[in-house]
Amino acid sequence: MNKRTSLLTIALVAVLSAPFLLTPGAMAQDNAMSFFITSAGSGDGANLGGIEGADAHCQGLAEAAGAGGTWAAYLSTTGDNGGNARDRIGSGPWYNANGVLIANDVDDLHSDNVQTSKENSLNESGAVVNGRGDEPNMHDIMTGSMMDGMASAAGGDSTCANYTGNGEGSVLVGHHDRQGGGDNPSSWNSAHGSRGCSQEDLQGTGGNGLFYCFATD
Repeated sequence: MNKRTSLLTIALVAVLSAPFLLTPGAMAQDNAMSFFITSAGSGDGANLGGIEGADAHCQGLAEAAGAGGTWAAYLSTTGDNGGNARDRIGSGPWYNANGVLIANDVDDLHSDNVQTSKENSLNESGAVVNGRGDEPNMHDIMTGSMMDGMASAAGGDSTCANYTGNGEGSVLVGHHDRQGGGDNPSSWNSAHGSRGCSQEDLQGTGGNGLFYCFATD
């Protein structure tokens, strides 16, 4: 066996013995978008048609952007059939439209390690959402949640009547750009409550009726 044949044999053995190597297609699939902010809300303030309407909105936007899987809104609900946002979004990991890792799992998502920011919290088309200092500011993202992703146990409305209200009431919002005012200004999911549930009220405090969507599978 000459030197050239020997080198070719070694190279072939190396390729065949390395099935763990990922193809570019496999890597792209692993980092496929599984998290985004809606590019638009319902247009009717916090009235999303309830949690079912919010989920359907996430699903429709994801499919229009070419994303597969099942999608759910990161929204907590209250009352007898209430639920926590953190319990409805699957187990992760989650990536934005550019393939940037947002969080590995639910605990990571609700820790200081979460990679949400104005640059990373993109909409389904990969566009940056307006934040503080932009005109108009749209950094208030509806969640109805506390910082741990749980529904609020305090009295009063924190979900605009479980996302069916467009008048009086309030919904807890986070700041996707991690800055601003409120009780927790740097929180991506629970900065403060809105001053009302109408489109005008949400816009008046720096929002536009937008919310987070996560792939659950």
